[in-house]
Amino acid sequence: MNKFKLLLGASFWILLMAVSCNRDDINFESPTQLLRFSADTVFCDTVYNQVRSETYAVKIYNNEDKDVMIPKISLGSGNASLYRINVDGKAGTDFTNVPLRKNDSLYIFVEIAPVANAPQAIAEDQINVETPAGKQHVTLFSVVQDAEFYIESKTNPNILTNNTNWTNEKAKIIFGNLTLDAGKKLDIQKGTKVYFFKNSALKIGKNAELNVKGELNNEVIFRGDRSETKYDTIPKNWQGIFFDVGAKLDMNYARVFGGTRGLQMIETTAAIKNSIIHTHQEYGIYAVKSNITASNLVMNNCGEADLGIFKGGTYNITHSTLANYWDFNTALPSIGIYATNEYQNNATLENGPLILNVKNSIIYGSAENMVELKPISGQTFTTDFSYNLLKYGSKANYAAPNSIKNQDPKFQNYFTQKLNLRVKADSPAKGKGVYLSSFPTDIAGVTRTNPPTIGAYQ
Repeated sequence: MNKFKLLLGASFWILLMAVSCNRDDINFESPTQLLRFSADTVFCDTVYNQVRSETYAVKIYNNEDKDVMIPKISLGSGNASLYRINVDGKAGTDFTNVPLRKNDSLYIFVEIAPVANAPQAIAEDQINVETPAGKQHVTLFSVVQDAEFYIESKTNPNILTNNTNWTNEKAKIIFGNLTLDAGKKLDIQKGTKVYFFKNSALKIGKNAELNVKGELNNEVIFRGDRSETKYDTIPKNWQGIFFDVGAKLDMNYARVFGGTRGLQMIETTAAIKNSIIHTHQEYGIYAVKSNITASNLVMNNCGEADLGIFKGGTYNITHSTLANYWDFNTALPSIGIYATNEYQNNATLENGPLILNVKNSIIYGSAENMVELKPISGQTFTTDFSYNLLKYGSKANYAAPNSIKNQDPKFQNYFTQKLNLRVKADSPAKGKGVYLSSFPTDIAGVTRTNPPTIGAYQ
């Protein structure tokens, strides 16, 4: 037994020495070639003072057939930089002797967190990389916008108690709910951007008034707080804009996207013109016994419906394009218009008279029947669908005189990423509307022909 143990021990040490003699000793040398980068510029999307950006990444590649030691990686502005970087798992602004194996790469992670009243509107810096082979850099670039914050907390109910005017000098950042007090007025001027954190909303109180005063190419934006482009096509980044009983909305040239319900109206009077509402988990517009007049309205990609109408009301939709190519959850109906006399108000089922007029509009998308009507016996349910282009299913229960049914409108691009619901030159909607002198121009300011193109675009 002792001889066996002795033999086993000797074998162990011989094996260990053999492994040690063959181990891959790492010997880092100075680079003799320039390093390669995955990008020479990192563009961070617009950020707001005191709000940290998303994290971006750039890779450094060692194309040499040897392990190298990078003497220095640093931010050009050092500790004064608005940027922060993370190199090989360590955060900071200045790094020395960074190892990089042969034919391998390492990540540098980048973010920007501008302080309040950051000194520049354009934040530019460099990641400098110094080796004996030469000096190299990656440019960091971002737009920094000053912001005004509205934060709901236990001690701050976040209520606008006076008439308020928002301009585009500062972005508006909303945490939680921001409420416009009953009977008050909020004016939002052209070019203003309103950003909402997750589960946040703007609430318009009873008999209060919201006026959105955008202009062509200078729209008012309502969206989630992440300004990176990929969030343009994702719903449920925020809740929506909610209107209480008796509230009023006058909206011109606005974009409302990426929420749960874009506009929720309870007995609200609204005029909506030249606006785009898209990519909401449930409804672009959810209306209960409201009075809505809309023209040059563009909608797309809403899980339940672009426009949902409940408990009646009066709705006039003219020269609008209601597309729906929702693909996030195929279990949702994703139609253009759903309208019914009913409304479930907590435990009470309510109903009322409904009038729905749609003219010179496109309602088209993936669903077989893009308009679903559910009239209730004993209640007025009046509809007029004339001079439209409709996706008209076999179960459609409404008349559509002088309308084009089940012909592809030939949108330029209905995908949300490149949302362009203009129609192509050979679209069946071209020149098939009825001329209405009250709507001489389309959403892009183009003069309409006589007869005009059906939809929001000439």
